[in-house]
Amino acid sequence: MSTVTNETARAALDASVDEGAVGDYLGRDDEAPGLVTERFACTLPGYVGWYWAVSLSVLPDAEPTINDIVLLPGETAIVAPEWTPYRERIQPGDLGPGDVLPPEEDDIRLAPAWFAGDGGDEGVVDRHFAREVGLGREWVLSLEGREEAADRWYAGDHGPDAPIAKQAPGRCGSCGFLISLAGDLSDRFGVCGNGMANADGKVVALTHGCGAHSGTRPKRSNSARTLPEPVLDTVSVDDVEEF
Repeated sequence: MSTVTNETARAALDASVDEGAVGDYLGRDDEAPGLVTERFACTLPGYVGWYWAVSLSVLPDAEPTINDIVLLPGETAIVAPEWTPYRERIQPGDLGPGDVLPPEEDDIRLAPAWFAGDGGDEGVVDRHFAREVGLGREWVLSLEGREEAADRWYAGDHGPDAPIAKQAPGRCGSCGFLISLAGDLSDRFGVCGNGMANADGKVVALTHGCGAHSGTRPKRSNSARTLPEPVLDTVSVDDVEEF
């Protein structure tokens, strides 16, 4: 029966694909009782390592019938990389004017304003207005969303481990240019208000720092403020080169 399925599969391929596209016979796979797949090498340009797979139904006392003919990649075939969803390929800074990126319906970073609010105290603006008829923000950062943002900011260029922070004379938490935040992250972050600093207008960790700290003072030279009286040497003789 294997010879019959081989010949039937080859004849079906010859009738279905371009001439010269079918190469050597590669073998047979018994997929299930009454179902086999005959494999043939593909010789099409650009399809090195691919093969033709011909699926046949084989029943007792009956001629094999063709189910399908497909071109499949083998172990050495060059194939496209695994598909990555568009949303997962977007990186910070990729969005341009007019682009939109709506959050997922079950985005764990967001919670209803009436449930969380920007803080946990009574009278918080978001939570207060969310109880009214649609006033205020409908969604706010959840606890997970806040911690995710905090971890990202701490590990970024304006966290305590940034190279500029390690060489800084002071920390942002004691800097006069720091603008305080409100809410749950106020004990860890603020906004830099120093126009001469690299982080101006950006959220910085209180443990971040730079050379533009408000407490920075210029170093005074330890050298003498006045020059000593000149000394007139009338004993030694200077060697002068003759030209």
